[in-house]
Amino acid sequence: MKRLAPGMSPARIPEHQTDTETTDVLVVGAGPAGLMLAAQLVRAGIPTKIIDERTDKTSTGRADGLQPKTLETLKQLGIADGILRKGAKIYDYSFWNSYPDTKLHRTNRDAHFPPVVDVLEPYILLVHQGMIEELFLADMEIRGAYVQRSSTFDSYALDENPNAEYPVIAKYKHNREDKVTRAKYLVGCDGAHSAVRRSMPGNEMQGESVDVFWGVLDGVIETDFPDLWSKCIISSHDKGTILSIPRERNMTRLYIELSTGSEGAKISKAIANQDFVMARGREILAPFTVDWKSVEWFGCYQSNSDYPRSSDSAKIASNFSHANRVFIAGDASHTHSPKAAQGMNVSMHDTFNLAWKLSLVLNSISPASLLASYPTERSKIAQDLISFDYEHANAFVKNDQAALAENFAKNIRFISGVGAVYDANTPLTTPSSTSGLGLIPGELLLPARATRYVDTNPVDIQLDIPLRNQFKIYFLASNYHSALQLLLEICEGISAPNTVMSRASKKSLLASYSAPKVEADEYIQPDRYVIPNLSRIFTFSTITQSPQKDIEFTDLPTLLRPYKWTLYNDRLEENVSPTKKWAGKRGLSDGEVMTVVVRPDGYVGVAEVWGQGMAEKAVGWLEGYFKGVLAV
Repeated sequence: MKRLAPGMSPARIPEHQTDTETTDVLVVGAGPAGLMLAAQLVRAGIPTKIIDERTDKTSTGRADGLQPKTLETLKQLGIADGILRKGAKIYDYSFWNSYPDTKLHRTNRDAHFPPVVDVLEPYILLVHQGMIEELFLADMEIRGAYVQRSSTFDSYALDENPNAEYPVIAKYKHNREDKVTRAKYLVGCDGAHSAVRRSMPGNEMQGESVDVFWGVLDGVIETDFPDLWSKCIISSHDKGTILSIPRERNMTRLYIELSTGSEGAKISKAIANQDFVMARGREILAPFTVDWKSVEWFGCYQSNSDYPRSSDSAKIASNFSHANRVFIAGDASHTHSPKAAQGMNVSMHDTFNLAWKLSLVLNSISPASLLASYPTERSKIAQDLISFDYEHANAFVKNDQAALAENFAKNIRFISGVGAVYDANTPLTTPSSTSGLGLIPGELLLPARATRYVDTNPVDIQLDIPLRNQFKIYFLASNYHSALQLLLEICEGISAPNTVMSRASKKSLLASYSAPKVEADEYIQPDRYVIPNLSRIFTFSTITQSPQKDIEFTDLPTLLRPYKWTLYNDRLEENVSPTKKWAGKRGLSDGEVMTVVVRPDGYVGVAEVWGQGMAEKAVGWLEGYFKGVLAV
């Protein structure tokens, strides 16, 4: 990669490129990963430019499955309602097999997500990728932001002048005209053949490939196959395998294996036209009949092809960042087979992880070093995905039902999204010294329900507080009045003027950027949770099992009184109780306070239980955590 010499100014750019723009973040690629990132930055008021080589959003095909954690994330963002109404929901899966002496028959059927996977929506939602993109596009447009299309990224260089305000110099073509944008940060979400990744010095995709050839059909089917509306893995002893997935609008997606049998090695894209793929599908499904009333989308892919990723490859980029200024996410950083419904989900959570970190750094609330946690955390998740997917793809190719079922059961929490776990030994995730807690730093907050004190509404706690790039701090006291003195002392300690948390709160009120107001805020009322003139970086919440009638807002410590909408009464069923679930086997005794810090992306940062006389230790513990995360 060509880098600019120290002190080289924009004037040295060729004359036909003098119309240089500036932006805080340049996002390349307007698929789900890029749009997730851009939408979150736009919500935070961060100057953001997003470019894409396509002329419009995805209209058909491509990724289609949303896992439970992704649905939760979209709910937290307040944009899930439309697709929940339109998508097809998969609650179960079945295996079908034929053998030389036995015709095709069902060999297993089970719930897709068993109770051990603690999620609100125990299903996969099937909608095509363009519908997901539309959620983010609409969210951006109401805030005045749009994708610049017909724009093909070429390369970037870094200005080595340490004082450069916009050190990333990106070149691209817009409608075939050369353009230059200078940015503080560049993020490549431009797919498996990422031009941003290719511009990064020494960055390579590492891993292995499974040599397979598949046809993919989205369409409306007529068939006497009985499990059409379940997720099915259908394996013929000599004709290959089909993965059948119900879709929205009465459609079904079939992934049809073509590289099985004596002619498998000879199949090419020229041979594998739509009629050929349909014929192979009928052979695998025999003796059941199948006909297509309509086909909305057809494609083929094989090793090293262009659709839908590079191949049935399990590969990961050697670097997810360059100089803490350039990052890659989604398929640009990891590729795998499309049959486990993981790509779009993991990709969006790559950029969900990065968005809040960029926002805090650009607002000078967190140090730039926070961004180094992005490649650390997300490369770990990518490697976990690759390990799962390589076994998954191999089992498909070998028609090994036992291996498929075993791999699926072993990885079901990861597949759902709730099992994507970060290492709990970083500034952002510190291990608990209290054993037996239900919450584990580096894992997602367990879903729980309680009654909002202010209006007696039962709510899902993990969904109730709007996301505004803030840390959520929960204080749990099973008996509020027994724990009140300890809670008072902790709150007085962390709200003292010179503490890290107090200084960070004051600094957050002076942040360079703020969220633009939109009509939806009239219904969400974010100021109830991120209190103006108090803090833009913290939302405090109190949860107690004491009867509602025994508590008044005036009883709360001064720090907590403004947070009326996050005082929760934990007296619903035990199986949804935050006290029971979060304190786990250890439990919470009268007089104790459990303190939980939840990161802006919903992951538990730290969690501990404190007894009487431990307020000073609790304050030091909170201060120590935020000292490593916030810039004060």
